[in-house]
Amino acid sequence: MRPSGRQADEMRAVSLERGVAPKAEGSCLVTFGGTKVYVTATVETTLPSWRRNSGLGWVTAEYGMLPRATDQRTRREAAAGKQSGRTQEIQRLIGRSLRAVVDMQALGENQITLDCDVLEADGGTRTASITGAYVALVDAVRWLEARGLTKGPHVLRDSLAAVSCGIYRGVPVLDLDYLEDSEAHTDANFVMTGEGRFVEIQGTAEQVPFSRAELDSLMGLAEKGINALTVLQKAALA
Repeated sequence: MRPSGRQADEMRAVSLERGVAPKAEGSCLVTFGGTKVYVTATVETTLPSWRRNSGLGWVTAEYGMLPRATDQRTRREAAAGKQSGRTQEIQRLIGRSLRAVVDMQALGENQITLDCDVLEADGGTRTASITGAYVALVDAVRWLEARGLTKGPHVLRDSLAAVSCGIYRGVPVLDLDYLEDSEAHTDANFVMTGEGRFVEIQGTAEQVPFSRAELDSLMGLAEKGINALTVLQKAALA
């Protein structure tokens, strides 16, 4: 039924490769099927002016797509002189999702910036970015801890991952690729912690409104996907 031949509750092949950017304090190449995102974490011991002398740290993110990440060349946003609304929305989602699992007081007056660059796009770039960014964030926090720059022992309160779900040809499915996403009647993204708590839910009916029962089905699929991603993250970070 699915273009890839997967079962409704089956994710694409996922890989998380740490340390791909040796000059960065943390990095991860995350792959969800045909989607590949290169994530780097940069530590700075200075904060934005509005955050200084607060005793609190900050975590933020930037997101971008390389011109040939898609079938046709996408013009660089720098050349256009401004970011698209989609880019701004996605990087804000990544940043606030990561902040949900960080104790800013324990982080101390340090800033961690996660740069998520899409190398290949085949659906789910924002969810792949969040999942890989968490891995890079852990290594950045470890870098700070090794140098005694944090202010508390537990900077990260929980793990974090994200996955897409949708209703494709009337059936709730997990981890949509581009062919499914472009045709799905409902498209949803779920961001959850390793303990199973929800950080953010984004759901939109593209054509036919979805029912409460369908939403429950999507949430169940998301929980299964997040559990699998959490196991992969733990293995990558071991």
